[in-house]
Amino acid sequence: MRAKVGSRPERPRGPGRASPRRRAEAAPGETDRRGKTRAPEGEDSGERLQKFLARAGIASRRQCEALIAAGRVQVNGQVVRTPGTRVRPGRDHVRADGEAVRAGDAVTLLLHKPAGYITSRSDPQGRPVVTSLLPAAGLPRLFPVGRLDWDTEGLLLLTNDGELAHALTHPRFGVRKVYHAKLKGHPTPETLALLTRGVVCDGEPLKALAVLPLHPTRQNAWLAVTLEQGRYRQVRRMCEAVGHPVLKLIRVALGPLRLGALPRGHCRPLTPDELHNLRAIVAATRPSGPGGEPVTGRRGRVLRTSRTRERP
Repeated sequence: MRAKVGSRPERPRGPGRASPRRRAEAAPGETDRRGKTRAPEGEDSGERLQKFLARAGIASRRQCEALIAAGRVQVNGQVVRTPGTRVRPGRDHVRADGEAVRAGDAVTLLLHKPAGYITSRSDPQGRPVVTSLLPAAGLPRLFPVGRLDWDTEGLLLLTNDGELAHALTHPRFGVRKVYHAKLKGHPTPETLALLTRGVVCDGEPLKALAVLPLHPTRQNAWLAVTLEQGRYRQVRRMCEAVGHPVLKLIRVALGPLRLGALPRGHCRPLTPDELHNLRAIVAATRPSGPGGEPVTGRRGRVLRTSRTRERP
């Protein structure tokens, strides 16, 4: 049989000959050209390094990715700079900035943040931070889930569970947040409708999912504002744009969680039902393909969406 003009004759592949793509892959237990170790067949491949660090309370998952890229993390004595490297908890030895890292049980607390506190673990200007409100002993290293401005109070989660924090703050998933806002003056129904139709602030379109009038006072009005966007200072910017500046802002709900009657400056652990509902959010928001694996692009990279700071 003649070969087609311009085509290459197929070369037979014997049992010892692999395709170029096959040859580029590392054998089980070996290191591939990108420096990653392929887990032996049949063994636990572990978890991603940034997830392990976040679960240990080192920082948020995004911050852990930056630590890895900066060369501040070691696995079994070797510096690792590739986020996504897999480690096996209890078997691999991980260090961050020279200190051993051990991932314990996940802890999540609900705090009623007062105004006048920075949503951070530390502040270079010496201002009060929300972690100073937590008990001094008996807790792992916790970090805030999202942000509230220093002059905003209300529901704030602190956790060492990086996967949970990611699911609750990533803009892709639109976890709903409810705020009670005290506005200067008394907005008309037409003005309130503008907040749900959308306003443009500094070239950025902003809108609320729902706005509900609450009890008015002689000179001011209270509103319940529900958001999915979570843009920077969103409630304050929107209300300022329609002529009614915010005088006081309290976050009263985050997803399935409610602030309730928790006193200002106090915290509490989540109930089993609350934890179950949050886990359901994580399961529902994890991007996955038909087999439950993360959705990847053409080169096998996990697809990501744009990130936006949550800081109403």
